[in-house]
Amino acid sequence: MSNLRVICWNVEHGNAAYIQTPTLKHIALDLGSEPDFSPLTFLKTDFHIDHLDEVIISHPHTDHLTDILNFDGLSPKVLSRPKHLTESEIRAANRREDASIIDKYIEINNRFNSPLASESNPELPQNNGGVVFHTFKDTATSTANINNHGLVIVLEYLNCKIIFPGDIESPTWAALLQRRDFVTAISDADILIASHHGREAGFYGDLFKVFKPKLTIISDGRFRDTSATARYSAVSDGWTVHRRDKSLNSEERKCITTRQDGHIDIEIWKNDKGQTVLSVTAD
Repeated sequence: MSNLRVICWNVEHGNAAYIQTPTLKHIALDLGSEPDFSPLTFLKTDFHIDHLDEVIISHPHTDHLTDILNFDGLSPKVLSRPKHLTESEIRAANRREDASIIDKYIEINNRFNSPLASESNPELPQNNGGVVFHTFKDTATSTANINNHGLVIVLEYLNCKIIFPGDIESPTWAALLQRRDFVTAISDADILIASHHGREAGFYGDLFKVFKPKLTIISDGRFRDTSATARYSAVSDGWTVHRRDKSLNSEERKCITTRQDGHIDIEIWKNDKGQTVLSVTAD
């Protein structure tokens, strides 16, 4: 059985991840970038990927969208996003100086509106080598804060789980925890990508009555607020993090950040003994 690979890119204060399924489906989850690094360009030039099977946008805030001008260069087949948000709500939630990015998002959002056949859906396990995508959202809270209208993605493979909650805050955490299907999906999760870049606004203590992650990953830049890092460390069990530079020792960590640890590479597979392996490598 092949690997599931997930890379959390170091895009400073933003969010961007790459998912490669065991059957080589290529999926981008959020499109953050930073001036010297475009994840989509890197996938094309260094990974030699000529298309994306899907792009998932957790929510349309600019720090999750800055690489969108490179979107068409990889000809994505599927776009998943919170479709219920209106153009006026999206524009009101972003700065006027970022209008070109939002214009592109709106154009793409309007373009991807055809029904998707089951056989073309890269999120279905039968199409991607056994990876289960659980997707949740809450539409009841005020759209004055579109963070709370984002998609929460739970990836499950070989009984390992990774939670991508975007930037959701307490009202949405509380609402989702009332849902039995959500609680079931996140129970025994192994890795949590911290909501809202590790800020206090994204930390919700009751979440950790349902599961205790082995490792929490925070996507953040040098000059931003990761005010809840210590709180995430307190609720995480710890996991071995390997280093790409083999001259550096592996170490057990409870919380790692793209700011300090660079690109973070997660792989899940079965070894020769049939045991599930969860490996985390950082710069």
